[in-house]
Amino acid sequence: MGLIDDLNTWLGNAEGWLWTWLGMPVVGLLALYFTLRTGAVQFRMLPAMFRSITEKPQSDEGAKHDTKSLSAFQAFVISAAARVGTGNVSGVAGAIFIGGPGAVVWMWIMCLFTSAASFIESTLAQLYKVRAEDTYKGGPAFYIHRGLGSRGFGAFFALLFIFCFALAFTSLQANTITDAVSGAVGAFADPAGLPWLPFLVGIVLALFTAGIVVGGMRRVANVAQNMVPVMAAIYLLIGLIVVGMNFGELPRVFGQMFEGAFSPQAAVGGGIGAAIVNGVQRGMLSNEAGMGSVPNVAATASVSHPVKQGLVQTLGVYFDTLLICTITAFIVLVAFPDPSTGGEGLLMVQESLTASLGAWSAILLGAIMLLLAFTSVLGNYSYGEANVHFLTSKRGWHLAFGLSVVAMVFIGSVISVELAWSIAGVSMVVIALINLVVITILAPTAMRLLRDYRAKLGKGEDPIFLATDMPDIKNVETWAPEDVRDYVDIRDRTSAQGA
Repeated sequence: MGLIDDLNTWLGNAEGWLWTWLGMPVVGLLALYFTLRTGAVQFRMLPAMFRSITEKPQSDEGAKHDTKSLSAFQAFVISAAARVGTGNVSGVAGAIFIGGPGAVVWMWIMCLFTSAASFIESTLAQLYKVRAEDTYKGGPAFYIHRGLGSRGFGAFFALLFIFCFALAFTSLQANTITDAVSGAVGAFADPAGLPWLPFLVGIVLALFTAGIVVGGMRRVANVAQNMVPVMAAIYLLIGLIVVGMNFGELPRVFGQMFEGAFSPQAAVGGGIGAAIVNGVQRGMLSNEAGMGSVPNVAATASVSHPVKQGLVQTLGVYFDTLLICTITAFIVLVAFPDPSTGGEGLLMVQESLTASLGAWSAILLGAIMLLLAFTSVLGNYSYGEANVHFLTSKRGWHLAFGLSVVAMVFIGSVISVELAWSIAGVSMVVIALINLVVITILAPTAMRLLRDYRAKLGKGEDPIFLATDMPDIKNVETWAPEDVRDYVDIRDRTSAQGA
């Protein structure tokens, strides 16, 4: 145990050093660069984001290739399923506990600027996506290979990504589900007297996961499409109820947030530094903007222009941070004017809900955490599956990967996962830094696509992109006429009716 404890300590220190001296400066500077380079696309094109998310996918019938299309909305909810997890609840509460209420404001600021990075990476993922059996595939490994011309570096990224997101984080989410179920059972009995409970939870979760992932990305998309809106609506309703019951506290809560983020007193006491560090770090871990995870799902969508999915995933950053994370912050700060008196992470949220809604809310929180963590398992599977496809298209390896995810769900449910947290934390920083450097190099290509989109929009067209529009961009497999035939037909019919 001593060796494991020492390794945990070393990895924790390494993660802190990487975030403080590399992660935060790189993220901050590049977020500002992408915002300026894109002309603040994340602010200026908000109406286009809502239009793009409603676009229907291309039909599968008559396709030359047997590619099954996912809609922009399905890709949005799959990425939301992975984004919206325990970080939006326990992670936000932890940021407030360590960094104070001001950390929430820095999470908002972080979200508003890094969303430009999300636009760049998801647009590139769409451009360089490839055809597969059940849907399109793409992501950082693909645009490293096709955009930078390095298959080996793409394979290294894919392996690192599979280990971190698809396997390590899957076990962490499963462990959270076990904790949530134990917390709910604790309202009626002592979980310590039920040593078989984690095994039962693990078996049930593994069976549910197997039933979904064996069906491929189409089934994952259908489950996420149904679960994520319900999950978000339930959590939003809880937050509104808590706020409504404590409406008079809102001025105090907002005051605490902005005072902790900017006041001279906080600056003198070092509070601003803690708020910035925790707000930026927890914000990025929550919304995943620029981390290279969401592009794996963004590439699966069938849209008429790569920029459209870039806009949709920018909206996803707002959904995660400005909505879900803010709800958690309100729930916590209404009940704990002094966050340092609360328990860290999930415990503080549980105590906050109990104070506002009563003891029964522990069961409700358990159900919410179960939904959040389980949809994150599915989202992380979809991330990993895209990277497995980059490495090999052989069905046997994809099946082996699916079974590995199922196994990690069971293992994570029954063991302590402190070491997995530490390893995944360091891996995530490395993945984010690699991806941010890559999309900075490829940003000019994304900017050409954005200019093309705006030019067509300015002519009153619904933008449609073909690879022949920019023949000098090499290694683009899709975006042939067959990939956008439905959109061309709709445009032509609309033009004929207008004439």
